[in-house]
Amino acid sequence: MLRFDDAPKRPTNLSLNSKVLDLAKQLGINLSQLVDAYLEEEVRRRLRERWLERNRDGIEQYNARIEKEGTFSRQWRTFARDES
Repeated sequence: MLRFDDAPKRPTNLSLNSKVLDLAKQLGINLSQLVDAYLEEEVRRRLRERWLERNRDGIEQYNARIEKEGTFSRQWRTFARDES
């Protein structure tokens, strides 16, 4: 699992809407924390999308095989059986 919590902080420049920035400061919003959290979420989302795209064929093949053949443990799965 990708972890970001132990990485050091690095200063950067952003260009933001001045009215929104002024209101955010008035509301006590910690801009660094907020941007860091949203950026991390977006990075994770894009990495997940990239992984899914790169592995799409394998995932589709696996799902087709499971649909056709079932899973290895299907014979022991009593909770999913129709008891009628």
